[in-house]
Amino acid sequence: MDLFILSLPLFAIALYYLYCAWKPRNSNTNNEKLLSLPPGPKCWPIIGDNLNYIFGSQKGGQDKFFEQRTNSYSHKLFKTKLFDEDMLFFCTAEGNKFVFSNENKLVKSWFPKTFEKIFAAPNSSSVIRDEIKIFRKVVVQFLKPESLKNYVDIIDYETQKHLKTCWDGKKELTVFPLMISYTIGLGFRLFLSTEVDPKEKEILDHQFHDVSGGLFPVFPFDLPGTKLNVAIKTAKQITKVVEKMVKQRWKEILENKAAFEDAHDVLTHLLMEAKGMLFKNDYDIAKKLYGFVNGAYENPSALISSIMFYLADLPQVYDRVRQEQMEIANSKAPGEPLNWGDIKKMKYTWNVACEVMRLVPPTQGNFREVLTDFVYEGFHIPKGFKIHLNAFATHKNPKYFPDPEKFDPSRFEGDGPVPFSYIPFGGGPRMCPGKEYGRLNVLVFMHNIVKTYRWEKVIPDEKITANPLSAPSKGLPIRLYPIN
Repeated sequence: MDLFILSLPLFAIALYYLYCAWKPRNSNTNNEKLLSLPPGPKCWPIIGDNLNYIFGSQKGGQDKFFEQRTNSYSHKLFKTKLFDEDMLFFCTAEGNKFVFSNENKLVKSWFPKTFEKIFAAPNSSSVIRDEIKIFRKVVVQFLKPESLKNYVDIIDYETQKHLKTCWDGKKELTVFPLMISYTIGLGFRLFLSTEVDPKEKEILDHQFHDVSGGLFPVFPFDLPGTKLNVAIKTAKQITKVVEKMVKQRWKEILENKAAFEDAHDVLTHLLMEAKGMLFKNDYDIAKKLYGFVNGAYENPSALISSIMFYLADLPQVYDRVRQEQMEIANSKAPGEPLNWGDIKKMKYTWNVACEVMRLVPPTQGNFREVLTDFVYEGFHIPKGFKIHLNAFATHKNPKYFPDPEKFDPSRFEGDGPVPFSYIPFGGGPRMCPGKEYGRLNVLVFMHNIVKTYRWEKVIPDEKITANPLSAPSKGLPIRLYPIN
């Protein structure tokens, strides 16, 4: 009897979610709202379509997820339940353009609740929007090409140091974990002007990985032992590490402010010029900076690993990349670092990177929230619905990319792909502000790695999967062959 009574609340909750999931959404008498919602599958409460979406990623991509739904419902857009939200997927270049063109008119930037829980500062309900504002107003200036020119020689030096420390003398190694370590260290070095202690750095590498694992969990519950719970706790631990760096920099500035007036790192700039703009305390600053470094490491680490994955199987592509990079290397004096002019010459190498991002975009896409009811393609799009612009919806569509499974860097020559069909960095006003930084990071690393090594896969049939970053499923173990 007691057990029956205890189970009643759970039964009532289940009934409520079933009602919410199945009740009609277009019952208003308004003519616009009498239009049909976009078609889509029936989904379970809470879990929704999470299993198909996430497991599809973990099996090697979301091609089948889109193929099944576009064939069954609509090739232009469909609705489903994802991350406990009513979610719309726009599946065409025209749809992408429509959403990007209506930023802050019909739609606004949105992040899943898990992001808020992981990256939110205490008692903040709008942290992600605040972070976007601070990035655009303060941090984004450090990611512009004119600022990045100052970083080329530093990234070149850090890359060479990383290769000497972690690659030289190794016959076999695993690429992706090393790329995570490299890009995290580079982020701290460039944006916080801080060298992390090697022992602490090793811990941070694992912690960043744990946080990524909680961003898109199948079961989005903050319960002990779940991926989301681990990510939330780990994010707090990382923030505490960054907070120590903030306090130390404050101390150094107070002791000798003049020494930091020409500093070019993000941390010093925020402390000296922007503290009162948004931040409440040192922990709040640390939280924003941690989110910034987290964003700066994810895509480059995954993309470099995936490029090396493809080059191992495509010797003719590797040879052309190496030829381009050796021409640059041979034009320089011994020991002379790379400069911005060298980066601009790496056109074929970047086309290769773009083709890799077409086939296996590092992140799946980005999200928007509908600000007001509107009509698209004859369907009613209600206020409050969420939109997911997913790269897989167009990147492998033969309408935009003939013979889509073929690896062909020439797709990005001339005018390139159909506008808005290629969206690894998003588009419109909210295009990823770190695009140029990621490009610089990738090109400098590829320059140094192909000058020094050839490699082959230890696991020939390894796949690239998303969890949540698209990267080799086993981390890409390789055998190294130094080039004399």
